[in-house]
Amino acid sequence: MTARRIALALALLTILAPSGCRAVQRVPPTEIGRPTATPTIPPLPSRTPSPVTSPTRPTSTATTTTPTREAARATSTATPTAAAGTTDTPTPTPTATRPTSTATSTAAATTEPAPTLTLTPPPAARVTRVVPPPGAMRLPLGFGVSVFAQGLRGPRMLALGPDGHIYVAERGAGRIVRLPDRDGDGVADRIEVVADGLDAPSSIAFYLDGTLYVGETTRVLRFSAPDREGIYRERETVIDGLPGREGHSTRTVTCSPDGSELYVSVGSSCNVCIERDARRAAILRFAPDGSGAEVYATGLRNAVGITFRPGTGELWATANGRDWLGDDLPPETVYVLRQGDDAGWPRCHAGRIEDPDYGGPGSCDGVAVPAVEMQAHSAPLGLTFYTGDQFPEEYRGDLYVAFHGSWNRSVPTGYKVVRIAIDDGTPGPAQDFVTGWLSENGSVWGRPVDVLTGADGSLYVSDDGEGRIYRVFFQGD
Repeated sequence: MTARRIALALALLTILAPSGCRAVQRVPPTEIGRPTATPTIPPLPSRTPSPVTSPTRPTSTATTTTPTREAARATSTATPTAAAGTTDTPTPTPTATRPTSTATSTAAATTEPAPTLTLTPPPAARVTRVVPPPGAMRLPLGFGVSVFAQGLRGPRMLALGPDGHIYVAERGAGRIVRLPDRDGDGVADRIEVVADGLDAPSSIAFYLDGTLYVGETTRVLRFSAPDREGIYRERETVIDGLPGREGHSTRTVTCSPDGSELYVSVGSSCNVCIERDARRAAILRFAPDGSGAEVYATGLRNAVGITFRPGTGELWATANGRDWLGDDLPPETVYVLRQGDDAGWPRCHAGRIEDPDYGGPGSCDGVAVPAVEMQAHSAPLGLTFYTGDQFPEEYRGDLYVAFHGSWNRSVPTGYKVVRIAIDDGTPGPAQDFVTGWLSENGSVWGRPVDVLTGADGSLYVSDDGEGRIYRVFFQGD
């Protein structure tokens, strides 16, 4: 009996022994489905960069399935070539959506009388997390969506690496990961850690030479010298001492198209207040080495998404409006920014609405006017211009915005991806592109954060609520 017990104990120790650290993790494929056939820093001198809606295809309802990798591959006809800190799109009911202004309606917007505002806060939205029901996702006819990767902890901003792979700032895990799809089946092969030991990284940007910038709350790091596995071996702090964690704590970084400048967005420390630090509620500009800090644009309560429109020097940004002015005020906005612009927060919102706490007559004079207005409390975060050729021609070059969703609205809103058609540089109104994270009964099962055009022409969407990356693809009419 003693010998049998010893043998059994040795077998248990063998089973329970650690197998060693692993830098990769397998990601089981899951498909959401495809549509049915049914339809105090001084600013620089001003610079001047270079700035209807196409018909929306019928919307269809997608089905929820769990396919094999071979089934996931079969859903797309594309040819592959390769947490927190913000709140609140149009509401679920179209009648609640505010009219959207465009860049051509500046005169009308600036002369409109300021509306009467209420300071009575609406009841907080009651949002329940649920498992996605069958048929949850809805897209235009011909489009499909699948789970590209899952099991991530708070994935935030995305970037396309020089190797053609998708990279993600995994904020909850304090690391940067690569999601390769080397066999081209539309599902990430695994999760590969390329940099770790970070403090809540929320954004990433690749420089022209392949070095990687990472935005933490109080600093920006630069990673270089990747080894043969693509793991970065050298890191340095290029920007330090950014405002702390009070209020909006994520920091978004992006590089200018020519690589001469680095931009960092810093949100406000509060809902509405007078900031003591001029770097708050602003977009800052630096040299690539972190020197020459200056305020590029201000009055932006929380500009989480910043990007350059391809082929231009135009810096586009999403802006989250203040809370507690009711369900529909002020609108969420997208700006096309120039050096020295002031978007007005906290005294003026959307270029025309005087704040009841900090505004007054003349508060909106000289304030920058947004290019697009969207439903209040939608929390627009990441934005991107579609640069692929997989989507039909009418969708190319348009702007896509991820709505993180409301937290303080009596009826929840947001939780989707919208498309803003661009006609000769002028944006039209926001229109639904991918919906379904918000159910009709008000329950929520995901929170979109960022959008990115992949090397295969698909549109990738990060979701920090469920720890997933989705792939939106066109599969034909």
